[in-house]
Parts: sequence; structure tokens; C-alpha cells
Amino acid sequence: MPIALASVVSPLWWKVLLGLAVLALAYWAGRAGNRLIGFAARFPALPVAEEVSDDLISEERSQRYWRLAGLLWWAAVGLGAFSFLVQAYGLPIEPFATWGRQLSAWLGAKGLTGLLILTLLFLAYRAIPRLLGRIPVPVSVEFSRQQVRAQTLKGVLETVLRVLVIALGGLLLLSNLGLNVTTLLAGAGVVGLAGSFAAQNLIRDVINGFFILLEDQYGVGDIVNIGGTGGVVERFNLRLTVLRDLEGRVHFIPNSQVQQVTVMSRDWARALVDVSVAYKEDVDRALEVVRDEVEQLYHDPGWRDRFTAEAPQVLGVDQLTDSAVVIRVLFNTRPKEQWDVAREFRRRIKNRLDAEGIEIPFPQTQVWLASKS
Repeated sequence: MPIALASVVSPLWWKVLLGLAVLALAYWAGRAGNRLIGFAARFPALPVAEEVSDDLISEERSQRYWRLAGLLWWAAVGLGAFSFLVQAYGLPIEPFATWGRQLSAWLGAKGLTGLLILTLLFLAYRAIPRLLGRIPVPVSVEFSRQQVRAQTLKGVLETVLRVLVIALGGLLLLSNLGLNVTTLLAGAGVVGLAGSFAAQNLIRDVINGFFILLEDQYGVGDIVNIGGTGGVVERFNLRLTVLRDLEGRVHFIPNSQVQQVTVMSRDWARALVDVSVAYKEDVDRALEVVRDEVEQLYHDPGWRDRFTAEAPQVLGVDQLTDSAVVIRVLFNTRPKEQWDVAREFRRRIKNRLDAEGIEIPFPQTQVWLASKS
């Protein structure tokens, strides 16, 4: 009696577990397909027809098609799971039993291996940013070259690793499906050689980006000016540089177009301020007032950490313009601090000159009227 009961219960439990496993696998396959469809739906929709000119109507129709694609995917997954269970439980329901046998044969030969490859590919792709996140990056309040270098290398390494993971996973998946990967790679090499003539700019981008990274010309967080476009480097990879300017606009610049770059945040910076006083004022007295205000700003505890160890310089009278005597002042500051220092000094020197009664000139025009006698 115990032997007979075991022979009945054991297959029953196995079939229950098999059914639950198939349902769970079908659920997650449906979710994964739905996510891929949702990712594709985020791309700009193509117009449905030439006569449709309203973007809202085109977008609404496009989303309707994507929802239909999601429903069809769930139907296909459900049909496959049902067919597999019909065949597994030995139910005489045609054509589902035949479909189930074919699906079982495919899963036994290639399907499970392919699913395993896709799972490992997904896990490796998601693990790359987590693993790179464990690499210690120097974080400090002060802007440092080590921090810029580390962030830039981290971003480039993440891009390269993701491309390698996708390429290797794709090759393994194609090999598992029975394709000759060696022949495919040889054909891809020939196509790549032919396409390289059409993709010369892309090759230039990558080569120039490699040397920018190798020579540490600039990196993420630097303030640069490239071809008349200035801003903060938000992102950098071997193909392009992404800048965000002062107005919040984002500029995408291919690395092949980086012929000359001006970096305004490397190692140290300099604030240059010109102070204009009227010709009628005593120049020596004006120089003393400017020097005193420079010293006060330099030794101010709230601003001292923005300067380098080198003291500021009052160069003296730099220009004699049409309406003013120009006194030039130089401040050596830490990276990215030159603009704040210059603005603060202009505010202070304006108030100081007003308090000292020293005139700040502005262009004036005198008109003499000659009267006829």
C-alpha cells in the first residue's frame, strides 16, 4: 500500500510543481516582453500615413499599436504555456498537445540554453554599473583633477563593458541557435571594412576621443569652450562630448570636431578685474584704495578658501582710455571660483570707491555751441 501510494503521489507532486514552474516562467517571460515593448514605445512615433498631420493623433495611434503588440505577446506566451502543460499532463487536446511536444523538443534542444544565456546577459548588463559603483571615487567639496579623471574613466569604462557584454551575449545566443558564428564574424568583418569608408567620421570620433582620454585634456565636470561653445562637461565617451551651457542648453559635440579646446577649470584659475577711475582723480590714492580692498577680500575668512596660496596682484595702471584710467587686478583662485571672486570684488570696489568719493567714469559727450556775433 505505501509503495502504490508513493507511485501516485510522487508524479502528482512533480506535475503540480512543473505546472507552477511553467506558469511562473510564462509570467516572467510576459513581463520581460512587455518591458521590451514599453522600451520600444518610448521612441518617437512614426507617422501612420501621409495624410495624418496631427502629431497627437499619430502618437495616440502609435501607442494603440504598441498596446496591441503587448496583448499579442501575452497571448503567445499564454498559448505556449498552455500547450506545454497539455503535453506534460498527457491531455488529449489537439492541436495543443502537438504544439506542446514541439515546444518541449525545442526547449530541450536549444530553448533552455538560450534562456540561460539571455538571463546571464541581463544580469551582467545590470551588474556593470553596480560593480563600477563599488570602485572608490575621490569625493571632496573642492574641485579636484583626480575626481574629474575618475568620473570620466568610470563613464567610458561602463560604456565599453556594456558593449562587450552585449556583443559576447549575442554571439553565444546566435551560436546556440545553430548559426555559424565564425562565418558570421568573417562576413561582419568584410561588411565593416566596406562600411568603414562610409563611417570615417565615427572612426575619427573614437580615435580623437581616445587621445582626449589618454592625455587627460578634459573630463566630466570641467568647464570648457569648444569651437565657441562653452559649458560644463556633463558626459564624455569615446564618440562625443556633452556640454551644458549657462542657460541650461545641452550641446552634443562629436569628438572629431574638437580641434581646439579651452579648459577653464584645470588645476587653478585666474580672475581678472579692471577698475576704471576718472582722469581728475589722484591715481596714487586710487591705487592705494584698490590695494586695500584687494587685501581685505583676500584675507576675508569667508573667501580665503577660494584662493590659492599665491597672493593677488595689483598690476597698476593698465590702460589710458578715452574717458578713464584703468587699473588691473589679478586673483589666483581655485578651479571654477574665478567668476564668483570677480563678481564679489566688483561689488566691493564699487561700494568702496563711492565711500571714498572716487568717481567711476562713464562715457560723456560735450557739445559746444558757437554763437554768431
